[in-house]
Amino acid sequence: IALYGVLSPLLARPVGEGYEIISGHRRRAAALRLGLDKLPVLVRDMTDDEAVILMVDSNIQRENLLPSEKAFAYKMKLEAMKHQGKATSRQLGTKSRSDEQLASDTDESARNIQRYIRLTNLAKPLLDMVDEQKIAFSPAVELSYLTKQEQAELWDIIQSEACTPS
Repeated sequence: IALYGVLSPLLARPVGEGYEIISGHRRRAAALRLGLDKLPVLVRDMTDDEAVILMVDSNIQRENLLPSEKAFAYKMKLEAMKHQGKATSRQLGTKSRSDEQLASDTDESARNIQRYIRLTNLAKPLLDMVDEQKIAFSPAVELSYLTKQEQAELWDIIQSEACTPS
């Protein structure tokens, strides 16, 4: 950015009297730190759900995304797709599979997306341990099926025994 400026425009939408940045927050922050006062911006009218989908799509491409960030991003996008009323579910036998549609937009399998979304059911201290790579992804998914009370008890054991499930 210091050498060439912002090469990829930010994406924004009109909101009230101003604009809301949908994608490009980090580019904007870097440009501001460098003293740039003008940035390329594409302005598009879009609904809240369309904005969420575009925001998730642009953020999910980032490198070094934490598992929790990926989990909540997938969950947000799936909810936004459902709110749009689009055909987001595909009938597979007797099961409706919204995750299949979401998977077609990403590099992840539908099963892996389901597993990431399961992480949103983890208590914050356990989810933090996943982000810190103190609990591996697969055991974390299994722990997400515990009740909040069971997760709290597990957290107490982890602290008192100085060990983690594997």
